[in-house]
Amino acid sequence: MGILGFLERKAKPVLGLDISSTSIKLLELSRNGDRYRVESYAVKALPPNAVVEKNINEVEAVADTLKSLLLQSKTKLKDAAVAVAGSAVITKVIEMPGGMSDDVLETQISLEADQYIPYPLEEVAIDFEVQGESEINPDMIDVLLAACRRENVDLRVAALELADLKPKVVDVEAYTMERAFALVEEQLEDQDDQVIAVLDIGATMTTLSVLVGGKTVYTREQLFGGKQLTEEIQRRYGLSVEEAGLAKKQGGLPDDYTEEVLEPFKDAVVQQVTRSLQFFFSSSQYNDVDHIILAGGVASLAGLSDLISEKLGTEVSVANPFANMTVASRVNAVALANDAPSLMIAVGLAMRSFD
Repeated sequence: MGILGFLERKAKPVLGLDISSTSIKLLELSRNGDRYRVESYAVKALPPNAVVEKNINEVEAVADTLKSLLLQSKTKLKDAAVAVAGSAVITKVIEMPGGMSDDVLETQISLEADQYIPYPLEEVAIDFEVQGESEINPDMIDVLLAACRRENVDLRVAALELADLKPKVVDVEAYTMERAFALVEEQLEDQDDQVIAVLDIGATMTTLSVLVGGKTVYTREQLFGGKQLTEEIQRRYGLSVEEAGLAKKQGGLPDDYTEEVLEPFKDAVVQQVTRSLQFFFSSSQYNDVDHIILAGGVASLAGLSDLISEKLGTEVSVANPFANMTVASRVNAVALANDAPSLMIAVGLAMRSFD
């Protein structure tokens, strides 16, 4: 159970490494009192198809990207934390008798796990965390069981080891998002038991996490992301992937770009957000959210948050987990600020250093 360490406590600083479908983001934090400081940060694009829908396809390509990231960031750390996507993980809260030692609990959970997990146990990595006394029966404890197909974990571990890194923590994206959300929540005016939707719109995947009182109550992934905008730019203006990606960030596209390409894409994002929330409402007791937070690379699109707010009648803000942090002199503060919305998972992973 140790290797997964989804939920293990770590006191030594770890590098947060967010391996997504198009890039790897690296982040190192330090903490003084209750203030965090960004010690190093870097982002590097992955070769096409090295990672597909958050599953590693080419371990060597990922390892090579990691090596150049480490040089670029100048970090000295070797211990790293990575995450697996929520869709790769099954979680369940189970009741167990109280008063057992961790070893006995581990054995007991291993024996009973097969009734909760639809895969053969030899293909699965399992971890657990005691949540506390059961509300229903004081003699029992609630235990959070997390299981992930071993292959998802092994490929991440293999890529890190090839890059001379030590995999200390394999986390679940939903939990890293919850950890980073605590930094964003501080910036909201009214925090008490609010229902907050965090929409992480990456290159190929959009993940909706709904948090109530800072705890995740719902998470769902959908295939939709910024890659659709890049592909449309490529198609319409005859550019390569790299050229389209750069033009999207830096501008310089023909005059019809905003009206013909960007606005329709922003409308598609609004539809996606509406649909994601509709799914949530239909499968929960909630029928409204108090606030929407946009994360991921797409979140920074000019005017997008205003458009969503106007269409849905809900307050929308763009995630910036660094608002109350200081930044080391070697870190490019401008690039960090631009990338802030897409660094939520990297931040949540780097925060594992202080659990």
